[in-house]
Amino acid sequence: MAQLFFKYGSMNSGKSIEILKVAHNYEEQGKSVLIFTSAIDNRDEVGYVSSRIGLRRQAIAIDESTDIFGIVSSNEPKPHCVLIDECQFLNKSSILQLVRIVDELDIPVMAFGLKNDFQNNLFEGSKYMLIYADKIEEMKTICWFCERKATMTLRVENGKPVYTGKQIQIGGNEAYYPVCRKCHKNPSL
Repeated sequence: MAQLFFKYGSMNSGKSIEILKVAHNYEEQGKSVLIFTSAIDNRDEVGYVSSRIGLRRQAIAIDESTDIFGIVSSNEPKPHCVLIDECQFLNKSSILQLVRIVDELDIPVMAFGLKNDFQNNLFEGSKYMLIYADKIEEMKTICWFCERKATMTLRVENGKPVYTGKQIQIGGNEAYYPVCRKCHKNPSL
């Protein structure tokens, strides 16, 4: 029986490399996968899942109008698994399409993303993944400044912490650090 998985973690917790690993494992066994990523994420190139360690792979870019269910249901061969990167940027409608893929097509969906933004508010996609996912798993990493578990993301500009601004601003290590709750409030920059 297929399930909807939500694997979340702070920045640098290995979400993208995990997607690439899962895809490799399926394909090594001769099983097809479809990989999607948010069209908003242009850090490397739109339509690519890229890890910080240099591995990358082309994916189908999703925006608000993408018919994910239609793409998956018409794909030949039928995928054995659907993988989603940067699911925090998806809207409710897209998350409900992932639910339909699991429930109507009996295809497992594994979605990876951030849970909360730099102000510690849920992203829309993460909110609905928390509501609808059959299984929720935290991917862990350590705080940039201490040895605690990172549960938050700190946005920085010119080496200074930023606590206000628009929710979505694409960036990597130059703009965001994985941090614990204590260091989010009082980072050692």
